[in-house]
Amino acid sequence: MPIKIPSDLPARAILEKEGVPIIDDDHAVLQDIRPLRIAVLNLMPLKQKTETQLARVLGATPLQVEMELLALTTHTPKTVSEEHMDEFYDPWTEIAERKFDGLIVTGAPIEQLPFEDVTYWKEMCRIFEWSRTNVHSLFNLCWGAQAALHHFYGIPKYQLPQKAFGVFEHRVMNNASELCRGLNDTLYIPVSRHTENHAADLAPYPQLEILMESSETGIALVHDHELNHVHMFNHLEYDSDTLDAEYRRDAEKGENIQVPANYYPDNNPANTPVNHWRAYAHILFGNWINMVYQTTPFDMDDIGKKG
Repeated sequence: MPIKIPSDLPARAILEKEGVPIIDDDHAVLQDIRPLRIAVLNLMPLKQKTETQLARVLGATPLQVEMELLALTTHTPKTVSEEHMDEFYDPWTEIAERKFDGLIVTGAPIEQLPFEDVTYWKEMCRIFEWSRTNVHSLFNLCWGAQAALHHFYGIPKYQLPQKAFGVFEHRVMNNASELCRGLNDTLYIPVSRHTENHAADLAPYPQLEILMESSETGIALVHDHELNHVHMFNHLEYDSDTLDAEYRRDAEKGENIQVPANYYPDNNPANTPVNHWRAYAHILFGNWINMVYQTTPFDMDDIGKKG
């Protein structure tokens, strides 16, 4: 099934060129199904790239998905035009009465700050609490995952001595998990972060199941069975050249940035990176969408109601 996104969203032309199925309003209403309503709180600075990356993996699932972009009210992004935000994003407070089958919270380039020092931390906490009654399943990425675990469980993050940067081998801990079905026992995942979470801090909470981890970069995927949350600390949704762009950006700034590990052929930035994770991204997000579809109420008014 296709994904329904605004006809003039820049991501649309890219996805159509790639063959990702897109549906318009006229065709969507003719299908005798209820589409899954997935909201995206996009905190990344390069918003159009993130929109495309997430629409790509959501649009490859076998169900009709409506993606809606949400914005904070206490933070104005400086890396995207005001016109783009006004046209394609809704302040989350304006849709707070509505309900969603899923909410994706992206990462943000603020991970080295203490949570409470983030200018919009109080608003993030309000959104997390709102999600308990208005969202069936939460999928948190990178800093979004760390923020959710800190908000709901007080779990801390830790500064790394050196940025975890590159494509690292990860091991699947539970192949029978509904989120890991179809994945190989080991897979390579892009990593780009300065902080990490420790498995020992999750141990007191049996509902937090670690589903993927790396011997080099630690835990990667956590399923919260009680709150119906998914936490992914790394970036299967990344494009082939995302790490390359980050590396060249930081190198041009004169920062002490290492060449991303296991990324360029022969470890040479002059070589074109090879994508070793694209299929896994489609499997993971497809598994999440299927999990949401299997468990979300048909009547959206019932989302968030206990029992």
